[in-house]
Amino acid sequence: MVNLNEKVKGKKLELNYPCNWKYKIVVNSDKNIESVVEEVMGKRECKINSSKESKGGKYKSYNLEVLVHNDDDREVIYEELKKHNDVKAVL
Repeated sequence: MVNLNEKVKGKKLELNYPCNWKYKIVVNSDKNIESVVEEVMGKRECKINSSKESKGGKYKSYNLEVLVHNDDDREVIYEELKKHNDVKAVL
């Protein structure tokens, strides 16, 4: 995962906002991803696509794409997803 605050070969990664940002979300396979995303994102427009399922079928991953307006916006969404009880990991 890229740390946007670290300098890469002397240069800080810069994004041109607004831009679409993708998060990978891992949840237990019995959880409703639409409910999780709605709790975090509210009515904000976003796209959710199924990604992969673990070998044993216990976990599923999804791609969440959303328009972010600045660094703070991007980081707040990440933190809110990460602290949600049904989310196991966010990348």
